[in-house]
Amino acid sequence: MKRINLIIAALILSLGFTTANAQSDDDARSMAELLTLIEQGQARDSQEARKREADFAKARNQQQSLLNQARAERTRQENTSASLEQQFEVNQQRIITARQALDERLGALKELFGVLQTVSGDTQGRFGSSLTHIQYPDRSDFLTELGSKMAGASSLASIEDIEKLWHMLQQEINESGRVVRFNNVVTKADGEEVEMEVVRIGSFNVVNENGYLKYDATDRRLAELAKQPDSRYSGTASDMINSTEGTLDFGLDVTKGTILGLLVESPTIMDRVHQGSYVGYAIILLGIIGVLIAILRFIALSGDSRRVAAQLKRDTASSDNPLGRVLAAYEGNRSADTETIELKLSEAALREMPGLTRGLLFIKVVSAVAPLMGLLGTVTGMIQTFQVITLYGAGDPKMMAGGISQALMTTVLGLLVAIPMVLLHTIVSGQSRKIINILQSQSAGLVAQHSEKNG
Repeated sequence: MKRINLIIAALILSLGFTTANAQSDDDARSMAELLTLIEQGQARDSQEARKREADFAKARNQQQSLLNQARAERTRQENTSASLEQQFEVNQQRIITARQALDERLGALKELFGVLQTVSGDTQGRFGSSLTHIQYPDRSDFLTELGSKMAGASSLASIEDIEKLWHMLQQEINESGRVVRFNNVVTKADGEEVEMEVVRIGSFNVVNENGYLKYDATDRRLAELAKQPDSRYSGTASDMINSTEGTLDFGLDVTKGTILGLLVESPTIMDRVHQGSYVGYAIILLGIIGVLIAILRFIALSGDSRRVAAQLKRDTASSDNPLGRVLAAYEGNRSADTETIELKLSEAALREMPGLTRGLLFIKVVSAVAPLMGLLGTVTGMIQTFQVITLYGAGDPKMMAGGISQALMTTVLGLLVAIPMVLLHTIVSGQSRKIINILQSQSAGLVAQHSEKNG
């Protein structure tokens, strides 16, 4: 401390030499005051240090006291834990003894309550998915209470509970054979909820004026199907709504909706057509045009065939049929030589050929092009399927169903068009060939007859 004072004094003296002599008395007073302040600070620091030492000693004594208290508390808690463990073992033994006594007293009733618990659990599941639950929704509360009562073993089921459960089972059996008409809220296909009259056929189906309904056991509500089955089934639903007595035919789904769901999901003919997409539409359009042409040609050739057959029975030529026009060419050149007659008859027969073979080539082309268009649809459908696999993977088959359906349906449509067109081409070309053969045979006969007459 003295060294510090000397350093400070030296600094002050060095600074004092630069000032005027008139200020020497003031510098001496400042240094004295500085030394006084330093001594006062030393005294204050010593006092604070002694106070901190006293506080530390006091806190150390308190920590020792707290440590002793904690140790005593730990000992007490350990003794309490040992006592509780001993009491727990005693209680466990009492519970075991009480359960053994309960089992001995229950006797055969224990098996009865076990069966009752199983039946109540199964009944709750069956009632929840049953159509009768729409009219009797309060049964679930009783079955839930009964199941919790049997599972907790805190209390036993009474004879009233057993009789009520038996009554519910008997009620379910009776309702499964009844046709009941009542009002209920129905969710329509557009999401609107409307209260309307419905008819429940046992525990199998529910219908309204628009057809079959489906029952959602989770939300406990009726909803219209997005698509009704075929008219032969949905028509029976309408008959059921409109009928008030007597017997009638009804499409009953004994699987409680499984078969009905399959019927609804199965695509119709128009759905199949739409699956073929644009290639399928083109195949159908081509097939319709080919069939129309084949029918028109068959009708025209059938009329020509009848008129040719009638011409064979007449002696005079008629211009209303191909054979008559060929015979008219012979009649007009009867005085010519054999070669001229042959050329005239050949010219007349060739003149009839375009009319007899008109449209046959188009029918043949359709029968050949339709399978190729079906193959085109198959390729485009598989390309679409591979694109889906590239984007989403092959984990979900429904994602690939659209491309596969298009591939298969276009192939089917191509074959459905090609097979009838091949048959129609065979029939129509047969009719045409029959008339052409008659023309050729009659022309050859006339040439031979004319040659014999002229030597």
